Parts: sequence; C-alpha cells; structure tokens
Amino acid sequence: MAAFLPAEMEEGRPPQQVLPGLWVFPPNRDTQGGTAWLLALPQRPPVLIDCPALTAATLAALAGPPGLIVLTGRAGHGRCRRLQEAIGWPVLVQEQEAYLLPGLPQLRPFGAAHDLAGDLRLLWTPGPSPGACVLHAAGAHDLLFCGRLLVPLAPGRLGPLRTAHTFHWPRQQRSLERLQQWLPAGSPRWLATGAGLGALRGEKLVPGPAQAAQ
Repeated sequence: MAAFLPAEMEEGRPPQQVLPGLWVFPPNRDTQGGTAWLLALPQRPPVLIDCPALTAATLAALAGPPGLIVLTGRAGHGRCRRLQEAIGWPVLVQEQEAYLLPGLPQLRPFGAAHDLAGDLRLLWTPGPSPGACVLHAAGAHDLLFCGRLLVPLAPGRLGPLRTAHTFHWPRQQRSLERLQQWLPAGSPRWLATGAGLGALRGEKLVPGPAQAAQ
C-alpha cells in the first residue's frame, strides 16, 4: 500500500462477505449512498467495482495483492483519486467519462466493450451517465455488476429508474436491449447493483434469470 493516508481518515466499517470471493462495502455517502463491491477470486487479481468510502477499514480490506478499480459510471467515482493514491491500483473507466479524472495515474479508458483476463467482460451501457457500463463475471457465481443501469425497486427486484440525474433515458432503454443480447442465454445468476440497497430490505444480491430457473 502507498504511504498516502488522509489525516481525517475515519475508521469505518469493513465490507461484508456475500459469496465466496465477493464482498459488499457499506453505503458510501460520497456516491449518494451507492454500493461498491470487491471480487477477489483465487488465482486472480482482485477487482474493485466502484469506489467505497475512503476509511481505514476500506484500506485494510484492499491491503492484499494489487488489483484493478472498475468504475461503472460517474455516480460511482466517489473519492477515486484519493483511493487510487492510497492503494496504487489502475483505474478502468469508459472513455466518455475519462475526462472526469484528469491526470490520474494508470487511468485506462475503454470503448464499446472490453475483455479482462479470464471470464470478466465489460459493456458500455450509456443512459444513467454517458460512460455507464456493466461488468459480467461469468465463472462459478455468474455475476452481473450493473452499476446504476438497474437499481433496487423492492425486495428481490431491480429495474431501470428515471431520475433527475439520468443522463439519457432513451439511450438507457437501448442499453438494456443491447445488454440482453450481449449476455449468454440464461445469464446472469446474480445481479449486483451500484446503487443504494435500502429498497432490498437487507438483501445484497438479486437473483437473475439463471438463478430463477433453478
């Protein structure tokens, strides 16, 4: 870990393990109560999806092997610059929103889609923000990290929601159609949103098509 430690560092709460190799962080006030996730599977570098609160507990959770930060949209950036300074991980962001992080070391923009090592794939899904994207982790868990493209509506239910912060609603609808074509048939097993989880009433993940079919 880098020597950078903010003087106002809060202790914070550690992330909660949801599945083997998957942790969810507490709500982050810097992202309007949004949710960040850590995917740390054996034999693979860890992937942090969106930015959790910059606390001592967060840095402790990320103190293992170096990994990658993936930003699913501008609402999930939070204090990305300061977090990246603290842990030194590269940041992957859709090119439409790379301008929001000028001069950030190891910033890696991507275009319409991007394949990471193994079974991790990114798809640009504009609508919630210009550079919104989703991350599909096929593997054993078959997870779709959908950022703010789908948000909690009720326990066990995610869906698109037009808000005052929505960048372009028709494009969001088209992104959902493209996402359905992009995903393998019956996938994903689980959905993980980057929005606040309050409407899920204690749930963290929402079943996807593959889970519902079992």
